[in-house]
Amino acid sequence: MFCFRLGWLNTRSMNHARYAHSASVIADGQVLVAGGFDGTIIGTAELYNPLTETWTTIRNMNHQRDSHTASILRDGQVLITGGFDNGAIYSAELYNPSTGTWAITDRMNNSRYLHTASVLTNGKVLVTAGSDGHDVLSSAELYDPSTETWSATSSLNHERFEHKASVLANGKVLVTGGQNNYNHLNIAELYDPSTEMWTTTGSMNYARNDHTASVLVNGKVLVVGGSNGSDPLDSAELYDPSTGIWTTTGSMINARSVHTASVLTNGKVLITGGHNNANSLDIAELYDPSTETWTTTDSMNYARNEHTASVLADGKVLVTGGLTDSGIINNAELY
Repeated sequence: MFCFRLGWLNTRSMNHARYAHSASVIADGQVLVAGGFDGTIIGTAELYNPLTETWTTIRNMNHQRDSHTASILRDGQVLITGGFDNGAIYSAELYNPSTGTWAITDRMNNSRYLHTASVLTNGKVLVTAGSDGHDVLSSAELYDPSTETWSATSSLNHERFEHKASVLANGKVLVTGGQNNYNHLNIAELYDPSTEMWTTTGSMNYARNDHTASVLVNGKVLVVGGSNGSDPLDSAELYDPSTGIWTTTGSMINARSVHTASVLTNGKVLITGGHNNANSLDIAELYDPSTETWTTTDSMNYARNEHTASVLADGKVLVTGGLTDSGIINNAELY
């Protein structure tokens, strides 16, 4: 590995170019990258080893997919749900790190992509909304790892896709923004696992989709950027679970959507890449919750959007793949 620019280090490229993929830090510290789009929808998977900075191709998933979700279960397995493959898909599968194999598990009740999946404090996985390729969904369902089955839970109050879901310190799940057909949403709602019911909470100050939502060390949720349908946003706001109120905080220096947000070990939030309608971005910036201000940090070596960013055990952030103005890339780098 060599240093290209202060702050960002090039690491070895993935074996497959991809975007709209998933990346999961598994128990042994390796990063599982799966699926995505490389010109066609793919089912390939590979592992990044931070100790050797190498990628190893592993067995393909049972179903090719992009715009899916990946959730790390209590037993260390990774649950992949839904996605798109010439239509929204129902299928779900499990990756077992101890055997390096994929296994089909019970399929969801609804086909969906551009949905969210959240691991609850009871170990179940809550999947919310998305699109089935024809309609925007409000349905939600629960996966029980102990029985490997899905069950319906109450529906959201509002259909949405390209939204975000955040598990709060009190165990509730906050769903923010997204879009419903041509309407971009500022509406937020809360799921209570103890009652399996949804309630509306304070609305965001700005309607947005393709944003990021990060649970900060202080328990508040930072929502950043996204699109209002015509323009990328630089605005940021904070949700306080104790009051259910949103307050605006300092705006980013650069407007962007389809970017990533990573909570670092020092509590700051790193924003990388994205798109500003004209170009993919290599620009990165940091949010400091103590001052509610943004500062630019060193730019990435590659402009990219629809990439992934994973916080590793040593505190570094691994950025993989994505879409640039010139095409799909397999490059990876470390912050």
